[in-house]
Amino acid sequence: MQRHAAGGAASPFAGLGPEARALPESGIVEVMKHGFRRPGLIPLWAGEGDLPTPSFITDAAAAALARGETFYTYQRGIPELRAALAAYHRRQYPGRAFEADEFYLTVGGMQAIQTAVQAVTTRGDEVLLPTPAWPNFAAALAARGAVPVCVPMHFDEAGWQLDLDRMFDAAGPRTRAIFINSPANPTGWVIGADEMAAIADFARARGLWIIADEVYTRFYFGEGRAPSFWDVLEPGERLLAVNTFSKNWAMTGWRVGWLAAPPEIGQVVENLIQYNTSGVPQFHQRACVVALEEGEAFVEAQIARARAGRDIVCGALQASNRVRFAWPQGAFYVFFAIEGLEDTARLGIRLVDEANIGIAPGTAFGPGGEAFLRICFQRSADQLTEAMHRLTGWLGS
Repeated sequence: MQRHAAGGAASPFAGLGPEARALPESGIVEVMKHGFRRPGLIPLWAGEGDLPTPSFITDAAAAALARGETFYTYQRGIPELRAALAAYHRRQYPGRAFEADEFYLTVGGMQAIQTAVQAVTTRGDEVLLPTPAWPNFAAALAARGAVPVCVPMHFDEAGWQLDLDRMFDAAGPRTRAIFINSPANPTGWVIGADEMAAIADFARARGLWIIADEVYTRFYFGEGRAPSFWDVLEPGERLLAVNTFSKNWAMTGWRVGWLAAPPEIGQVVENLIQYNTSGVPQFHQRACVVALEEGEAFVEAQIARARAGRDIVCGALQASNRVRFAWPQGAFYVFFAIEGLEDTARLGIRLVDEANIGIAPGTAFGPGGEAFLRICFQRSADQLTEAMHRLTGWLGS
């Protein structure tokens, strides 16, 4: 039996599975841990705003608790919430029919992604992933033993651009899915309708799944609404759409998301939820029903707040001669690079220590992001103004 050389005991680390051992620490979380509880620090590192969940939502959860709704419940989600999700989607995508049996409640958007990955991949399978990208998707694949095939996007004065030929050429015999996050975290890139249609055609021809992360679809700064795969795929096609209550309704800590999937694979999805988490707390789900049915004015205010935050942050960055970036088309992040600082792995730590602001390093977001930093601008105007004053002062020094 293998023994630890120093003390004779077997190493606990050696007994871990290779996928678990190989998972990297999140570069975002590393900076957050370094800066937590710093007096006066302005945290722009995470993908959340500074508003608490509004009372009309929290009151619904409290009422459900008072009624004793603390027991196990439907693995797919309570019927009232699944019906509310279908109605919400019908309002967002007029002309398309949505039914309750297409929606499955998960413990946050992250479990929706994990469930999608578990449903369509096994060890050694590949998923195409445009980068820079939120690191948790690649990590969800790695934990499964599947392989993210990163397709770095191109950045120039016109912004971020996806080379479709490069992505399609990256597909191989083990490719099972294409992952698209639009509007995108961290770049603010929004896929065009023509690009989306081309991806849909390619996926159909190859029999691939599309995993669409449309968490930020309401945060769009163009005309109308952001393009969606709901616009180009027919009911029953191979689309797994992941979403969350976190962003629109200021519910990041509640950990409730959803997966939309063809009803034909409903039992598979239910089984994965059952064996991973056994469902979402019922009193959380009651609050989500109210969020969907009564929260539209709050969502509109959130979008307006993001637009104002974008103007503050991008305006300040634009005034600096050391920064290059593109105004984001959607989501609530600015991804920017500082001339002369090509590797941002430790820059997030430096900005905590030297400027008392929390910013995520671009190295956390995969190939193509190494020279960039991410700012979340879904915060108050006062905080953003002060944060940009600190950042531009640091740049000047």
